[in-house]
Amino acid sequence: MKKPASPDNEAARLVELRSLDVLDTPNEERFDRVTRMAKRVFDVPIAVVSLVDDQRQWFKSCVGLEVSETPRDVSFCGHAILDSKVLLVTNALEDERFFDNPLVTGEPGIRFYAGCPLRAVSGARLGTLCLIDTRPRDFCTEEMETLVDLASMVERELSAFQMATTDELTGISNRRGFATLAEHSMKVFAREHIPATLVFFDLDHFKEINDTFGHAEGDVALQCFAEAMRENFRESDLFARIGGDEFVVLFTNTRRQVAMTVLKKFADAIKIHNAESNRGYELEFSCGAVQYDPLQHPTVDDLLAAGDELMYHNKRSLQHLFS
Repeated sequence: MKKPASPDNEAARLVELRSLDVLDTPNEERFDRVTRMAKRVFDVPIAVVSLVDDQRQWFKSCVGLEVSETPRDVSFCGHAILDSKVLLVTNALEDERFFDNPLVTGEPGIRFYAGCPLRAVSGARLGTLCLIDTRPRDFCTEEMETLVDLASMVERELSAFQMATTDELTGISNRRGFATLAEHSMKVFAREHIPATLVFFDLDHFKEINDTFGHAEGDVALQCFAEAMRENFRESDLFARIGGDEFVVLFTNTRRQVAMTVLKKFADAIKIHNAESNRGYELEFSCGAVQYDPLQHPTVDDLLAAGDELMYHNKRSLQHLFS
């Protein structure tokens, strides 16, 4: 087994890594969503956001493994950060660096590994977004490009780690957080021909709630709507509060027809909430559902504008789809 060497800029790299104040922090949806997407897109059992510390590699996000870190001297990611390119190991048993590595000969039985370095703003390589399989496999150029795109999503989150990307009131993403994740997701959807549908929501009569019951109760209404989104949408879907009473969800791997079925169930859940809450008002919403088309919606703003326009058309025409 060949232990990974240290990069030439190791001291500065560790200072920058630790300045992010991310090591040993709890799981976060913005990272977990990327590893879930990577696992699904590449059909691998394990996907990890790994940060390489002094003596260990620590997992900010991991699907498919029960551990949160492993020693750096047996890590594949320790090798991956030595170069700017993706480290690709198609069969670890045939690679002199890894054939007798305990992660190969024992659990989890690594055979295939693809690790894309995660760069800080300075260019220092802090860790990887990596894919692991327990069987040998090939990896084409298109898959390599997709992995790089997904890694870019993680890099953006790391570089903006101390920036506000979460709506303080509801705890879900705000407009900036949604745009960051959706921008890179849309690239993956376009390249892999993955269908996606955006739904733009506007709470009806929200001003009346504030005027009649007060702004504190208006905040409760927003929190209840966000909680309903958490409970009824999938973990892989991107949802956010992007304005005062405006919310969006980007359904992944979902065509508009299927999204409408999901929205009907969501509307039923809101009706149940209204019946049980007894707060003197009801949560109601108008919405517009737009299937993502890379030609018509080249940017996140284009997709949001299309959803917003359709939502207001439905609101003006009193077309409440789920009444």
